[in-house]
Amino acid sequence: MPLKKDNRPQSLSEQEVRRTNELQRDFFSKLTHVFDPPLPEGVPERLKRIVASGSVVAGDVVLDVGTGTGILIPLIREHGPETIFACDLSQAMLLRLQEHYPYAKTLLGDVRDLNLPNRSIDVVFMNACYPNIVDKRGSFANIGRMMNEGGRLVISHPMGKSFIDHLRPGSPFPLDDFPERSEAETLLQPHGFEIQEFVDDPKLYILVAAKGSFA
Repeated sequence: MPLKKDNRPQSLSEQEVRRTNELQRDFFSKLTHVFDPPLPEGVPERLKRIVASGSVVAGDVVLDVGTGTGILIPLIREHGPETIFACDLSQAMLLRLQEHYPYAKTLLGDVRDLNLPNRSIDVVFMNACYPNIVDKRGSFANIGRMMNEGGRLVISHPMGKSFIDHLRPGSPFPLDDFPERSEAETLLQPHGFEIQEFVDDPKLYILVAAKGSFA
């Protein structure tokens, strides 16, 4: 089977997807303290920029994928959404999130398996978790199903995509690279998304894609 440069097979079985998700769940459940403040210098400002790129407006329904302990939640709330859904594989992460942000509605599980109604989400954030998404095609297909026409998908990392290289040696599961623009277009277009913004700076990665009416 052909391998990507991170040595992950291009196509994984359902069993392998679930096994990797379980590894991630166990790993991150032991690290809830790592995500507590204070954050590294410059990260709070870059997180605000990431949230602003989603153009959340009053009344929107927002889904934060790989939310962890909810680092984006209070920043999203500042924009006045009607509902914030927070999705994560780790129950421990979501319990910590609920302690600080009880107004967010938590969803335990893989984003590809969420069963929110069709066209019910306006903005999806995927911050610092794209490399961990095992079934990307299934995940973006489900996000496309749940998203309203004109909705926005934000894939981001406040430390830049090269930060993943620092994490790989200590990771018990494979980590993908953040996509180049052309790779992202190939992945997202079949699910109705068109890239609107692409930032690839040494300490900031933001990809914003809009859901088209043709999907």
